[in-house]
Amino acid sequence: MTRALIIAVDGPAASGKGTIAARLATEYELPFLDTGLLYRAVGVGVLDAGGSLDDEAAAEAVARALDAGQLADTDRLTGRDAGEAASRVARYTGVRAALLAFQKAFAHQAGGAVLDGRDIGTVIAPGAAAKLFVTATPEVRALRRWKQLTGRGEVIAYEDMLADIVRRDERDAGRGAAPMVQAEDAVLLDTTDMDIETAFDAARRIVEAARVRHGL
Repeated sequence: MTRALIIAVDGPAASGKGTIAARLATEYELPFLDTGLLYRAVGVGVLDAGGSLDDEAAAEAVARALDAGQLADTDRLTGRDAGEAASRVARYTGVRAALLAFQKAFAHQAGGAVLDGRDIGTVIAPGAAAKLFVTATPEVRALRRWKQLTGRGEVIAYEDMLADIVRRDERDAGRGAAPMVQAEDAVLLDTTDMDIETAFDAARRIVEAARVRHGL
C-alpha cells in the first residue's frame, strides 16, 4: 500500500504556518485543516453560550458537540478575541481529548491531508511524511498580526499585540497537555526575513525532499 502524504505544519501564532499550509494543500491537491480553528470555535462557543473560559467542563461540552460547520465563520474565528479564547481553552485536557479523534481521522484519511497547528507532528500525526516547524521572532509575528487586525478595523497598539504574542507563546509551550514543541524530525523554517512567496517555496522544497525520502 502506498503511504499517504500527510503534511504536518506546526509553529507559534502569526509565523505564517497557516498560509503556508493552505498553499501546500492547494499545491498537492490535499484536504486542509487549520486545527487552530477548532480551538477558536470552542472558545467562541463557550462565550456565545454565556460561559466562562475558566470553566473546563463547559469548554469540554462545547468541544464534544463541535462539528465542521462551525468552522465556516473564518473572519470571526481568526479575530484577536477568538485567538485568545482558543489559547485558553486549549489548556484543558478534556477539550484536547474531545478534538483529538476529529483531527486524527482527518489526518489519516485516504490520500493524505495537510494540517497546521501546534502539535500535529508530535501528537496528531507523529508518522507524517513531511513535518515543518514554522516560526519567526515574536516582534515580526506581532507586527504581522497587528497589520492583519488593524487592516480589519480592529484597534490595538503594537506593544499590546507583542505582549499578547509572548503571553500566548508561554502558555502554549508550557501547557501540560501536548505543549507546542518542535518534533525531533521536523524541519525548522524561520520566516522572519521571508515574504510569503519565499517562505512557501522553502516549504514546498521541504515537502518535496520528504516525498523523495519516503517514495511518495
